[in-house]
Amino acid sequence: MADLHIQINRDKGGIAGQIASELRDSIRGGRLTPGTRLPATRDLATDLQVSRGVVVEAYEQLVAEGFLVSRVGVGTQVTPKTAPRAAPRQKAPPRPRPVPRASSAPVCGPYYGHRPTSPDLSHFPRERWLAAVRHVLTTVPSEAFDYGDPGGVPELREELAGYLRRVRAADVRPENLVIVGGVAQGLSLVLHVLSRQRPIRLAVEDPTSHRQAPLLRRAGAQLVPVPVDEEGLDVRKLSGDAVLVTPAHQYPTGVVLSPPRRAALMEWAYAGNRVILEDDYDAEFRFDRDPVGCLQGLAPDRVILSGSVSKALAPGLRLGWVAAPPDLAEAVRRARGELDLGSPVVEQYALAHFMRTGGYDKHLRRMRREYRRRRDALVRALAEELPDVRVKGIEAGLHVYLELPAGWDELRTVRVAQELGLSTEPVEPMRESAGPAAVVVGFARLPAHKALDAVRSLKVRMSGQNVD
Repeated sequence: MADLHIQINRDKGGIAGQIASELRDSIRGGRLTPGTRLPATRDLATDLQVSRGVVVEAYEQLVAEGFLVSRVGVGTQVTPKTAPRAAPRQKAPPRPRPVPRASSAPVCGPYYGHRPTSPDLSHFPRERWLAAVRHVLTTVPSEAFDYGDPGGVPELREELAGYLRRVRAADVRPENLVIVGGVAQGLSLVLHVLSRQRPIRLAVEDPTSHRQAPLLRRAGAQLVPVPVDEEGLDVRKLSGDAVLVTPAHQYPTGVVLSPPRRAALMEWAYAGNRVILEDDYDAEFRFDRDPVGCLQGLAPDRVILSGSVSKALAPGLRLGWVAAPPDLAEAVRRARGELDLGSPVVEQYALAHFMRTGGYDKHLRRMRREYRRRRDALVRALAEELPDVRVKGIEAGLHVYLELPAGWDELRTVRVAQELGLSTEPVEPMRESAGPAAVVVGFARLPAHKALDAVRSLKVRMSGQNVD
């Protein structure tokens, strides 16, 4: 069952017509392929925050036009004859032969997790994943367990390409995808390739994750911090050969790159023949806003898209991808073969099966509802107990950005919060320029019924009292 990327303009009206138009364009453009099963009307209505009747009207219109078919017991699917024929694939290149600065914050306790961006691993779909692994072990031929294509198994690249086109509005083909061991490895490989001729000056957001800086430098990049404001990266202050951005949900501030800034960033890239590295780290989890398509879909010849299943499923799977222009994708693929021969194949086949059978989309919808419930509980508790704390970046993702009241120290706040079981990090180590005292708090592992007590205890402790 598909998880859809649909944008609607609520001020414009005619929501059913807009939904129908978005779906129609996705079918015509090949992002929704023949036979793709669409979400139930109730599920899609919940995702878009519209009435079910609006979605029913959109589906019925497309059924009447012949774009969709609806059958009792099967659901609504794309009609095979309406989907365009796939463009001829480029011939695959020949298969090659096998050939930190530590955080100053203390480590938080095990109950709510270690990083503010970590998902709730107790909700990992063990049974469905086990079924996928069993399917692989009983159906995949023995030869598939030999040294494989360092770019990844074709089945997974096929599924990921369809998923990214459908959900992230990406412009990507399977041959332009490289499977990697997470976003960190993907960025390292890209920078390794880009810096072969000379050191690359890489613009990075300020603030940004302090865990990435050592990795980027080791990969050959000279970092150039660029400030972030309420509209995202300040493109006017950009310099360098390339830029690394988190446009859908900037880390740590949670800001979404505004449309004017997106356009300006594209102009900057084309004007100087520069490259944009897009870290799509938690775009699957959107709550209060319409989905924001990835930059790569706007400029596939300038943007390199990196993503993973670390937030959607589990970081420990170490499964991610890089979508790049053809020449660069092939260079990254060769670099992967030279450095470590590729990713484990059983997990790749399992993820492909999990996606193909609808398990991935179903899990995301379930977790999106649960994480929204937890986020709402935390934000509500902060508003009630700590109204002087400015809460930002709540529209998407798995964390909130909190600007602290006057007199609150970042490190002390983090220490107290972690002692109370809140997954928290200070923002100061992530900055190059001075900024207001702030912390990042993750809510994915904070049960909704625990939020009020945790925030109330934080309020008491920060006032110098003891918790009973």
